[in-house]
Amino acid sequence: MRKLKDLEDGMLVLGIETSCDETGIALFDTERGLLADALHSQIDVHEEYGGVVPELASRDHIRKTIPLIDEVLKSAQVDRRQLDAIAYTAGPGLVGALMVGAAIGQSLAYALKIPALGVHHMEGHLLAPMLEESPPNFPFVALLVSGGHTQLVDVLGIGQYQLLGESLDDAAGEAFDKAAKMLGLPYPGGPHIAKLAESGDPQRFDFPRPMVRQGGLNFSFSGLKTAVLNAVNESRDEVGNIAPQDRADIAASFQAAVVETLMLKCRRALKETGRKQLIIAGGVSANKALRMSLDDMMVKLKGELFYARPEFCTDNGAMIAFAGAQRLKAGQKDGLSIMPKARWPMEQLPAIKG
Repeated sequence: MRKLKDLEDGMLVLGIETSCDETGIALFDTERGLLADALHSQIDVHEEYGGVVPELASRDHIRKTIPLIDEVLKSAQVDRRQLDAIAYTAGPGLVGALMVGAAIGQSLAYALKIPALGVHHMEGHLLAPMLEESPPNFPFVALLVSGGHTQLVDVLGIGQYQLLGESLDDAAGEAFDKAAKMLGLPYPGGPHIAKLAESGDPQRFDFPRPMVRQGGLNFSFSGLKTAVLNAVNESRDEVGNIAPQDRADIAASFQAAVVETLMLKCRRALKETGRKQLIIAGGVSANKALRMSLDDMMVKLKGELFYARPEFCTDNGAMIAFAGAQRLKAGQKDGLSIMPKARWPMEQLPAIKG
C-alpha cells in the first residue's frame, strides 16, 4: 500500500457519498482542486411515497455508484490506478445506503492497494464552502441545515467543533417537507415551498418563531408545523380545497417563520462566540430567502457570510472527497472493517492540528 507520508505534495482522492437518497461521486486533487463530479438523485424513486424509503435507496445506490465512478474518472481522464486514496461517507445516514458506499469504497481501495477513509457526512457539509474561490478562515460559526439536521457549531478548525445548539425535534429541512405535504406539494418540499412562496404574502399568517424568546441556541419546529396544519385546515372550503392564494400565503408565511428563526439564532450564536464569520451548509442553505436574510444580517454586523454553490448544498461527492482529503493528508485512514454509523456526533471526530 502506498504510504500516506508519500502523498504530502499532492493527493488524488475519490469521494463517494451514499448516505441517503443521492449518489454523489467526485474526484478531488489537493493541488488542482475539484477535477470532476457527478450526482444521481433518487427523487423520482421516492416521490410517490412522500419521503425516502431506505430499502429502495440502498438498491438504487447499488445500481448507480460504480457507473458514476466510471463516469467521473472518464470525465477527468483519470485511470483508477492513478488514485491515491478513497473517501466515503461512513455516517450519519441510512445504514443500508451507507453500507453500499463503504463496501464499494473499501473494496476498490483494497484492490488498488491505497488507503480508504470513512468521512462524517455533516463535516462534509460544513467544509463544502471551502470548495469555493473565497473560502472562510477558521474560526467561524456554522449553521448546518438539512433534512436530518439543524445545528449551530462553533468551528475552531477541522475536527475542533463545539455544538452550540440543535433541533430538539424536526430538522428545518424535515419541517419544509412536512409543510409541503400538507399543502399538497411534491417531495422534496423545500424547493416547492420556496417557489410557491414567491407569489405569497409572508405576513398573512402569524406563525410562531419557536424557542426565540426563551433564549438559548436550540431549535424546535414541531409547533410551527402544527400551526401550518391548523392554517391549512382552516383555509379549506366545503369540499376540502384550498384557494391558490391561500396556499401561496401559507407557504410564504411558513418560510418567513423558519428563516427568521434561523437568523435570530445565528445572530445570538455570533454574539455569544464573538465570531465575525458565518457559514451555512446543507440542503436548506440553498434557500434564497435564507441567504438574503443572513447576508443582510452579516452586513449589519460587519461580518461575512459564506456558503457553497447550490449543487454543493445538497448531498454530493465533492464535499466528501474534500473533507476526506484533509484528513488523509493528516495521516488518517481506516482499517478493513466496514462500520457505518447511523448516528455519529460530530464532536467525536479527532482534531487535525496545524
